[in-house]
Amino acid sequence: MKGLITALLVTTASFAGLAGTVQAQTMEKVFFLLPNTTTIRFESRDAPFFVEAMKGMRPNTEIVVQNAQGDPQQQQRQIEDAISQGAKLILLTSADANLIAGGLAAAQAANVPVVLYDHDAVGGKAEAHVVFDSLAVGQAQGKRAAELINTMAKSPVKVARIKGNQGEYGTGQYEKGQNEFIQPLIDAGKVTVVCEQYTQNWDPTLAQSFAEDCLTKNGGDVDVFVGMNDGTTGGSVAALISQGFKPGDKVVTGGQDATVEALRYVAQGWQDNSVLKDLKVEATEAAKVVSSILDGKGVPKNLVNGTVNNEFADVPAILLPVENITKDNLGDVVKKGVWSWKEICQGIESTEVCKTNM
Repeated sequence: MKGLITALLVTTASFAGLAGTVQAQTMEKVFFLLPNTTTIRFESRDAPFFVEAMKGMRPNTEIVVQNAQGDPQQQQRQIEDAISQGAKLILLTSADANLIAGGLAAAQAANVPVVLYDHDAVGGKAEAHVVFDSLAVGQAQGKRAAELINTMAKSPVKVARIKGNQGEYGTGQYEKGQNEFIQPLIDAGKVTVVCEQYTQNWDPTLAQSFAEDCLTKNGGDVDVFVGMNDGTTGGSVAALISQGFKPGDKVVTGGQDATVEALRYVAQGWQDNSVLKDLKVEATEAAKVVSSILDGKGVPKNLVNGTVNNEFADVPAILLPVENITKDNLGDVVKKGVWSWKEICQGIESTEVCKTNM
């Protein structure tokens, strides 16, 4: 299925525009609650992929997609509204992992199972957590950053670290994984961290402001920007563009999600890498878990390969693999069917990688 979600459903409306999912008011309802619009993948990729997968597995299930717009209180109301509408299950990507306990408690009291999707949710019951291996993501980011830093003749290399939303399980794991490779360089004097900050709600505009301030504070003398997803790295790229730098002047690394915008930056040389998370795989695995629970079979044991502690319980986790994408293996995203060369190269057809592959 291609195309963007054409209607953002924030009340009781159904996500009815995709492939005839909604057929009757008496059908069982599954609510997919999205966190925000700043991380564009959730609306443009995850939700359509999940709807498509559910259509194949349970065509008589109504999928209702809603977006909290980055507002935890709105998401709390959406959970309560889903319960009142007779939700059979809630697939939840939390707007703020640390402010979702009330929503989890409400779902538990109503005997509505919750499956966590991508983001964690602290302080309440969840049946399962479908997520890419967050530690592996951080390790891939840190390893790549260390490789780039070690090629630089200067010492110390001045690094700015732009982290994710503070307090999230994912952010903590990304930081832990990155530190396995970056901290030894700091200890050895090869790296000096000149700026570092968490990014509320993963907002790219906040990441850009931080990167701009860091460049200004250091008189432009920042060698490497290490982010945690394509929004934070994209903010760094935007800051470099706004201050007149050119591709290759600075290193921007630590991307994640392999958004088409980030891959264009990779092709142009603005951004070094992005960790590929095949969102169709994630959405499909989530659909398998949801379908099994709705069938009364619980979480499929053959899918569970770890746990995520959310300060309430060790939640059974379906941890998915990741792959680092650079200009050298950009074609892997095309081979996997994530994006086409036409999509990646739109507007940047003159770059070498696009001229070679178009």
